[in-house]
Amino acid sequence: MERSNSQNEVDDLVNAFYIMTKELKENLNEVSRKKNQIETILLHMTDGIIAFNMEGKIELINPAATRLLRLIPEDNSFEKIFEKLKVDINLEKIIYLENWTSSEERVTIGDNHMHMHFAPLKSEDDIPAGVIVVIQDITEHVKLSDMRKEFVADVSHELKTPITSIMGYADTLLEDEYDKETKDKFLTVIATEARRMAKLVTDLLALSRYDNNEVKQEKVEFDLGELVKQCQEKVQLEIEKKHQIVECFVTANVPAVYADKDGIERVVLNILTNSIKYTKDEGNIKIYVGFVYNDAYIKIIDNGIGIPEDDLTRIFDRFYRVDKARTREMGGTGLGLSIAKEILDKNNGSIDIKSKAGEGTEVVIKVPTKK
Repeated sequence: MERSNSQNEVDDLVNAFYIMTKELKENLNEVSRKKNQIETILLHMTDGIIAFNMEGKIELINPAATRLLRLIPEDNSFEKIFEKLKVDINLEKIIYLENWTSSEERVTIGDNHMHMHFAPLKSEDDIPAGVIVVIQDITEHVKLSDMRKEFVADVSHELKTPITSIMGYADTLLEDEYDKETKDKFLTVIATEARRMAKLVTDLLALSRYDNNEVKQEKVEFDLGELVKQCQEKVQLEIEKKHQIVECFVTANVPAVYADKDGIERVVLNILTNSIKYTKDEGNIKIYVGFVYNDAYIKIIDNGIGIPEDDLTRIFDRFYRVDKARTREMGGTGLGLSIAKEILDKNNGSIDIKSKAGEGTEVVIKVPTKK
């Protein structure tokens, strides 16, 4: 009987150990699973995360933090990292003064801008355990903010110039009596500046509609070669005024394109008008219409004043002008190429510009064909 009881006790003990081992194994598997989850999240996060212990040593860091802050193996402590970044911040203040007002910092590293948030880490017993830092790349936000500010400043400047001229000439006419010739001259300036303002506002509204997807595009199938020839006819007077030679070559069997015809016409007229404006009298402009892969293309080549290499990367920026004084004098708003790119983007097309200052410019416009 004693052996039976003893055996039962052993069996109970074995079962207890088995259950404990099973539960421990399950708990370890759960911990391992959660650890893997956290490591995977940290590995693929676009924001940087760094955890420091009470001594300021790194206990955890993800690849994004290393990349964003451009850290090297020697940058292994709170003090070294933020001294290198020239950020005046104190570990103890973050840990013990949770409401410290400077728990967020912005730094610039090269061309990139970072926002860093510092927060104290605490144990389950609410005891300070270190500091965690979250790093966000806000470069695009800063660029957009700068672009908005620049855009507002540009619009204000572009509107102020003609308004000043109109007010000046109108006030002068009201103050004194002038002969008819002088009055006509002043009124011509007023009318010219008013038209310039109207064109600027029209272009701004067009860009706004494209930005907000408010443009109703009526895509149709049409012959791109015929459209280009019609555009050439519309600017024929300007061509004749400058005695330029404009030749148009259409490759045989160019498939019909499927796009917003009015929008593509606006693009072609814009590029062609630019070529005429910036090509000297008796200059040459060649237009080619062809087909490659699934795109029909228009290539416009002139031997005009060209564009400096440093300006080529910014020619599609709104209000950007290569020669501000010359463009303004010729009635440009600095928005034409921006509108052209918006139109082509909405039609799954593209525009590419190559140029050399003093030699000329080549513009290639691609429009998808009807499949």
